[in-house]
Amino acid sequence: MKTPKISEAVVRRLPVYLRFLNELSRRNVQMVSSQDLGQKLDLNPAQIRKDLAYFGEFGKKGIGYDVAYLIEKIRQILKLDQIIPVILVGAGNLGRALCNYNAYLKDNMKIVAVFDSSPDKLGEHINNLTVQPMTVLHETVREHKVRIGIITVPAFEAQLVANQFVDAGVEAILNFAPVIIKVPNEIRVHHADFTTELQSLAYYLD
Repeated sequence: MKTPKISEAVVRRLPVYLRFLNELSRRNVQMVSSQDLGQKLDLNPAQIRKDLAYFGEFGKKGIGYDVAYLIEKIRQILKLDQIIPVILVGAGNLGRALCNYNAYLKDNMKIVAVFDSSPDKLGEHINNLTVQPMTVLHETVREHKVRIGIITVPAFEAQLVANQFVDAGVEAILNFAPVIIKVPNEIRVHHADFTTELQSLAYYLD
């Protein structure tokens, strides 16, 4: 369904659309126009129509989009219509917060295992997950057919964890460590760096 001409910016906007559409669905809103979506999301309606048109014709001119149908289609595009197991390495404060948050999400992306290299954290419970040693990471990836890994370790440990993910067969990584990790070209990496986001916000202060 995806083609090379679809930019990362388009893919990153799809979850934004999905989140708002889910909100509309909870309010029993059945139809929505690109104008309404643009106004609520502070985006150009033409951009929204263009983004969605990459994947098919989901709306009707002069009528808009069927909310339930568009939710279904975006979920399919993002592969959220299937169970996507995720593992996390780093059972510190951030890792625990992510595990706790994920446990309450009604979503098919689920953190199925959490790991840490610190003996003090091994055996701890985070909701229904038990912190496991790194020695069983490969086995867990194979058992659960994990394709996505999350890194929430200190910067100096991040590359080692990334290497272990790659060796185990993980195909995509969300990195919260404040460091750039190096992986083979076929591995997709997204960085979530709170520090750089805050620093860039500071630029806009009066």
